[in-house]
Amino acid sequence: MSEHRRKPQQPQGGGRAAARRGQSGSSSGRRAAPRGATGSPSDAYGSESSGPGGEERPYGGRAEARRAAQRSGGSRRRAADPGRGGRRAGTTGPSQGRAASDRKRIIDYPRAGRDGWRRWMPSWKLASGLCLGFFGSMIAVAGIGYAMVGVPNVADTATAQNNVYYWADGSEMVSTGGETNRQIINLSQIPKDMQYAVISQENKTFQTDKGIDPKGIARAVFNMARGGETQGGSTITQQYVKNAMLDDQSQTATRKFKELFVSIKVGASVPKDKIMEGYLNTAYYGRSAFGIQAAARAYFNKNAIDLDAGECAFLAGMLKGATYYDPAGATSIDPAATEEANKRRALRQMQDTLDKMVEYGHLDATERAKHTTLPKVENPRANRALSGQIGYLVDLANGYLVNNSEKTGVTERKLRSGGLSIKTTFDKKKIDALEKSVKKVQKANIDPKKRPKTDTHVQFGGASVDPATGAIVAIYGGEDATKHFTNNANETGAQVGSTFKPFVLAAAMKWGVRDPDLGPTQAQDERTVVSPKSLYSGKNKLKINQYDGSVWHDDKGKEWLQVNDGDQTHGDAPKYQIDLREAMQYSVNSAYVQLGMDVGLDKVKEAAVDAGVLENSLAGIDYPSFSLGVSDPSAIRMAGSYATFAASGKQRAPYSVQKVTDKDGTLFEHEATDKQAFSANVADNVTDVLKTVVEDGTGSNAQLTGREVAGKTGTTDGNKSAWFVGYTPQLSTAISMFRYPDDESIKNRTFLEMYGTGDQKSIHGASFPSEIWHDYMELALKGQPVKKFPVPEPIGEVINEEPSPTPTPTVTETEEESPSPTPTPTESEIVPSPSPSDTCGPFDWDCEETGGTGPGGADAGGTDGGVTTSPSPSDSGDDGGNNGNGNNNGGGQGGLFGGPDD
Repeated sequence: MSEHRRKPQQPQGGGRAAARRGQSGSSSGRRAAPRGATGSPSDAYGSESSGPGGEERPYGGRAEARRAAQRSGGSRRRAADPGRGGRRAGTTGPSQGRAASDRKRIIDYPRAGRDGWRRWMPSWKLASGLCLGFFGSMIAVAGIGYAMVGVPNVADTATAQNNVYYWADGSEMVSTGGETNRQIINLSQIPKDMQYAVISQENKTFQTDKGIDPKGIARAVFNMARGGETQGGSTITQQYVKNAMLDDQSQTATRKFKELFVSIKVGASVPKDKIMEGYLNTAYYGRSAFGIQAAARAYFNKNAIDLDAGECAFLAGMLKGATYYDPAGATSIDPAATEEANKRRALRQMQDTLDKMVEYGHLDATERAKHTTLPKVENPRANRALSGQIGYLVDLANGYLVNNSEKTGVTERKLRSGGLSIKTTFDKKKIDALEKSVKKVQKANIDPKKRPKTDTHVQFGGASVDPATGAIVAIYGGEDATKHFTNNANETGAQVGSTFKPFVLAAAMKWGVRDPDLGPTQAQDERTVVSPKSLYSGKNKLKINQYDGSVWHDDKGKEWLQVNDGDQTHGDAPKYQIDLREAMQYSVNSAYVQLGMDVGLDKVKEAAVDAGVLENSLAGIDYPSFSLGVSDPSAIRMAGSYATFAASGKQRAPYSVQKVTDKDGTLFEHEATDKQAFSANVADNVTDVLKTVVEDGTGSNAQLTGREVAGKTGTTDGNKSAWFVGYTPQLSTAISMFRYPDDESIKNRTFLEMYGTGDQKSIHGASFPSEIWHDYMELALKGQPVKKFPVPEPIGEVINEEPSPTPTPTVTETEEESPSPTPTPTESEIVPSPSPSDTCGPFDWDCEETGGTGPGGADAGGTDGGVTTSPSPSDSGDDGGNNGNGNNNGGGQGGLFGGPDD
């Protein structure tokens, strides 16, 4: 046969491989296995497998061979002979484990056929599948959410609600403060400048965007995730949707997602003009004005269509938050929202809006140049329901709720959303009585037409507090809340004068005076509690000392010479000493200034704060005149602090809201709390001394029929304010009087002097304020039982007292033998003021006129400049002596609208 003839097929067991297998058959043979169980490639290609009877069964192909091997428990790898000890023998080896895990799984994780960390690394197929699944689910959720929400109907959702305020007896006072001031107008009635102003400031892509701002949403989500206040929608569409969804204003993720879906749907289905119209008609502009038409009326008393570009830019700024942009201020909501600060913010915001309108091509530069100052804004009191005292009462209640929102649960947003029932502490009869008493005195004495230079800009303020609870039962905020919108019962900046002296006496009886022989540290601990019988100098132009006897000097090295009212010296020569009771009775400045230095002005401050005066209303702590009332607490706080003495030392913070409810029940209810500011004996001794002031002192005009009264007069430097603060066991009341221009067009307004006001030489706490106090208290306490103050136990030690020398027989004989008078009467004669040699050097010509240089002079540190002469106990001018420095440091004109709310 030819050598090219095909060779016969080798038998399956032949060839080199067979030879090798044959040679190794007698050894341990790692790879040896029964021929039908190995699953080797040679078996798959036409070989025969041994059957049960030793017969070999051919297979049709590779796939069939593999399937047969798998069914028989084999694998492509040769399995070790169970009977042999090869390294692949056994049932727990890794190869066998992997073989077992090679079964088909829907999700191959942990990954089969991998060892170590690779077993836990997902494959790219698995990662891709998970991402696709997540995004698919999100799209499905978004689609469902989008399908479920509808475009809100503003007319249905923006339901108007008021807050209802009640008197203390439960009768209705007024219904106001909710979303009632709204008037829907068409877009054609809204100036283009107004539309472009909000677009330029709020959402410059409004005409082209899809209703949402992804970046703004991301910021809101991030802020919400870290626990901050949830931000509002950043586009006009989102803000419009938020305004329309008034049935759910909660700051939650669910509500924000709902707002998002609605905004997308509104952006896709509602024309831009309709969105703009709806937004401008539902937005809140402050002053209870919802919608552009109500805002135009509230701020400019005109229709929206008549607004110019500057007024439109101004109102666009109000959308940022009227509390901080309304030029009238909003100190009842936040003490930082003063008139001056708000004007600065509003002007800056308005100018920024106008600049952006020019930048984006919405306003001509020539027109923009016409609007560089704030437009003239109307008085905010457009609601006649808030006229008279009602507006002041509502503001006071609102301020209390918002400023204490962590306790009351009432935020500014919740307040203006409406639906609240607010029960106040105000007593209608007492409110009417206080207003009637003020108007009676005002009508009888103040005549601006007759005396325009002295009787213009005269203002009164007042507040009445229940000592048993701290409830503010009455206030007088001014002539009319729709005409004069600064609440004179609250912070005004008027200094309180000598009504501050009881805090000095309380400090002296609580902590005592320091030992002049001890160092500063030891003297703070070792003190002598003072009795009201203690003696102090009543000398006019008294040189004030430190507690250790050294002369006090200011930071410029100047001494302090304290002046008394009317330049009057009290007490007998040579030391002119009087006790603290008499010094309070006639309001002797020199005695209480030196007492304050002996106690320590830090302790005087602490006593005032303990009594209830707010610390940020205190001023001049570094000067001796601090004890004379250069500070400017409100009438409410002065009435509240004197109520602490009336309550035997228990201090209860003044409050104006008893209870708040809404449709779901009670939101807030006041819980009475108090602290023992002074021991009962200290407080009762202060009361006992203040009784003397009313019974036979500067406050005699305040005597009530058949009732015990304790109180104190006060007048300030330059005769710029006058006070009377007094109390009975049931009621504490403070009355203030000052001159301050209401006209906002007057620049650098300041307190004006009251010399000649009411056709009187000067105004003191003993005059009009005490008269008002008397008339009001007679009406307010009518029908109430007469109560007496507690009788105090003696307190403290009598200091500065020297025993009187016993006359010798020789002196007696000399007096009897001498027919002529001795010079003693001349030496003991009380003079109106000391001669220059008493306090000044022989060549110091200015000393007599000024009482010394620096803050302690007669004009700068005395009372009213010495305009009164030797007052009698019944008709004397008051004390007043204030440091002129106090106006700069503590609240003269600079703090008129500042300070916290009561």
